[in-house]
Formats: sequence, structure tokens, C-alpha cells
Amino acid sequence: MLTVHVRVVDAVGKPTPVRLRLTDAAGVGHMPFGRTATTALDSKARVGGQVRLGDVDYAHIDGTCEVQLPPGPIRMEAHKGPEYEVILREVLLGPGKIALRSTIERAFDWRSRGWYSGDGRAHELSPHAARLEGAAEGLDVVNLLATDYVALLAFSGSQPALEGVPYVVVNTMNSHPTLGTVALLNCHRAVYPLRFGTPDARDDWSVVDWCDQCHRKKGLVVSPDLPRWTQEHPQGEALAALLLGKIDAFEICHLGDPQGEKSLADWYRLLACGVRKPLMGSSGKMSNATVLGAVRTYARLEPGCDFRYGSWIEAVRAGRTFITEGPLLSLTVNGLEPGAFVSPPDDKQLARVAIEACSVTPFDRLELLYNGEVVARCEASADKRLEKLEVEVPLGASGWLAARCLKGETVRAHTSPVYVRIEGRPVSAHADTLAPFLAVLERTLAWVRNEARCDKKSRREQLVQTLESARQVLTRRTS
Repeated sequence: MLTVHVRVVDAVGKPTPVRLRLTDAAGVGHMPFGRTATTALDSKARVGGQVRLGDVDYAHIDGTCEVQLPPGPIRMEAHKGPEYEVILREVLLGPGKIALRSTIERAFDWRSRGWYSGDGRAHELSPHAARLEGAAEGLDVVNLLATDYVALLAFSGSQPALEGVPYVVVNTMNSHPTLGTVALLNCHRAVYPLRFGTPDARDDWSVVDWCDQCHRKKGLVVSPDLPRWTQEHPQGEALAALLLGKIDAFEICHLGDPQGEKSLADWYRLLACGVRKPLMGSSGKMSNATVLGAVRTYARLEPGCDFRYGSWIEAVRAGRTFITEGPLLSLTVNGLEPGAFVSPPDDKQLARVAIEACSVTPFDRLELLYNGEVVARCEASADKRLEKLEVEVPLGASGWLAARCLKGETVRAHTSPVYVRIEGRPVSAHADTLAPFLAVLERTLAWVRNEARCDKKSRREQLVQTLESARQVLTRRTS
């Protein structure tokens, strides 16, 4: 075995963090010094520094590492997120060869267009591990969320926990087993309690209280992509908070699996009810089986705005986002980007729509959605890496327009909406669209009235009032 120095550099020759895999002629993977031979996935395993995707182990390195390798052909694989070409090369390691050098090349530069990528939610990582892994995955922001009081010791709120890029910021995820869970980002101070309603505790707080406290501290409230609005996990007050405008963004952690399809369907249903919430993409990372930024948020800053954590948060709040697990996606409607409102004049109810997608991995087609229906599509060009779609769409009703990029039938990227406002034609939803949300509110109301362990009558009445107010919002929007 030879001790080999590995160095991966960027276009100017400086070492740059990457996700690395080295395999020998027999297909055996070799991890750098300081990493375990196989990646641990059990609940007590240290999270960070390496990751297993399927049955393949990778190490995150800061651009350099040392590793023991056998002489002979070595296959090198390195990744750095969706804006870089993947390194796939074979090197013959002969006697005396003690160094491997490679340059990773940028394929696309969306930062130059004002877009900055972030992972909306991750857990269990230390700030230092998050910075290494985030840099290796090409992220600009990593949101670490504490769920217990031990992790809360690293709380940083509206400031980075560590200097440097990516910004690693530690905030909280607050939960109740029945009423719901919210992610609180960019808080000046931690919002307590982190949990209530456990089997040995009282139901003496509320999701809306968390939202209001976070907003008083200029924070961003996100609905995390956990089981939502099911019999086992009603999350009824969190739904009410969405309907009442207490939650700022809707998180997606999965694309292309049943949970991802359900989450997108729930978001479409919210939009159909007139609830305007942008998308936030997150990995939800809790173990070494998920790569940071697996699903990520791209947020576009205003022209001339310096990149800071606070400006990235405000771009998310404004709805200038798309989420992706690879393709880079843009949408304009009459020259306006996601988060904006389009109000066409009465004499010409047409929208000029432009969609662009680019990707280092192939995709199959682009689609334009208008109020949940596909109204335009185009197949990807021959190399399936670049495509544009430009169409004019007649606008006959208020609602929303959004773009998505697909591989087969799997959504791989999705923009937040551009909203359509037609004078005299407000958004209204069919009773069948409202019914699942109304059922969740009804179940939660029954739980609050009959099962909630409230010490004070006023607390129970507050929860009832919140749920009743949300129900009224929905019923007013019935078509």
C-alpha cells in the first residue's frame, strides 16, 4: 500500500472542498486518514465528514487528504454540488507515485446572477462538520436546527456560528406531537420551549405563540417536511398557522418519492386555497445516510444587495426561490420573477413566460403549471443539460404560475410561484379541495376540546379560537 497525497483544486489552482470517492481495480473503496473504513449509520454514530449514498461511501475533504492506496488503476470520483462538473477519472498508480492531482471545473455560475444556495434544515451535525460538508457540496448557507437543549448550546440565531462560507447558522425546530412543528430561522434569541405536550407534560403552549415570537425577532417561520395532516400526525395548529399567515415558507425535503409527491400535492392544494407560500428545499439531514443539500433552496438576492445570511432569509420570505436536487431553474412572467404579482390589463390577458433550466446531469423536460395544471411543456435538447421554454399563456383566473423540471416522471426542480391577480376574479377553491384541510382542523378541534391537558381555560380557548379562525378563512374561499 502507498500513502498518497490527494489534492483537488479549483480553476485558480486553490484547494477546494469536495465529496470524494477513491476505488481500486477490485472496486474496493479507500477512505482518507481520519475517516472510518465504512460509514456508520446507527443512531449513535457521529454525523459529518463522510456519507453513504445507497451502498457507496464518500468522504468530505477540504481539498486535500492523505490515503493509503494499492498500486494499479485507481478510479477517482469527486462532486461539488449542482454547479460543478463531476470528476470521473482513472489514474494508474505506479511505484513511487505519491500524489493525485485534479481540477474540478465550474459548469454554471448562478451566484453571478444573484442566486445563492442553502440547505433549509439539517440536524445532528456540529457547526464545523456542517461547514466542511456544506462547502464540499457547494452550499452558501446551512441551517442547523436544534431539537433538544444539548444541541441548543451552539445556538447562533441571526449570526453565523462560524465565520466563512458557507454561513452555518444554528436555530431551533419546535414541536408538539399533535398540534404541529415549525422551524424558526434567523431568530435573535432562542424561542422556548423547544417541545411541549410530551406524555408527562401539559399542553400549555401553542404553535402560533412560537410563530409570533419568531416574527417579533425578525425571524422566518417554515413548515418542515415531516408527516403532515395525516391521522397519526394531524399538525392541525401548524396548518391553521399556515392559513392565517403565521408561517412564511413551505419546506420540501423529498423529490421523486411518495412523500415528495404528497408534499408537492399539499402545497398545490394550499395555493389553490389562496395561501401564498414560497418553497424552501432542505435535506432534513439527521444521519450519514443523507448528503447535505440533497434538496436545496436557491434564493435570489435583490440587485446590488450584498450576500449575508439576513439578505438570503429575506429573499426566501419574498418568494424569490426555487428548490432542486440538481437542475438550475429560472422563471419569469412578463419579466417578473417568483414572488411577484402579475396583473395583466383587461384588453390583453396574456402572460409572456420564459423558463430556463441547466444541469450537469440529464433531465427530460420542462413544464409550466397554471393553477396546478400543465399548460406548456417542452422536451430537453439532445444533451439533456440545457433547455429554454418561451410561451404566451392566456390568463383567465387569479392564481399562480410555476415551472418545474422533470427526469422521467420525477420532479427534480421546482420554482416558487409568480402570482396572478385578475381584477374581480379572486382565488376560490372547490369544496373538494378544501375538504382535507377542513377535516384536519375538525380533528384537531375535537382533540383540543376533549383531550388537551390545558391548565388554564384561557389556553384551551386560545387554541380553539386559532383553529376556528383558520376554518373561517377556508370557508370564505369556497367557490
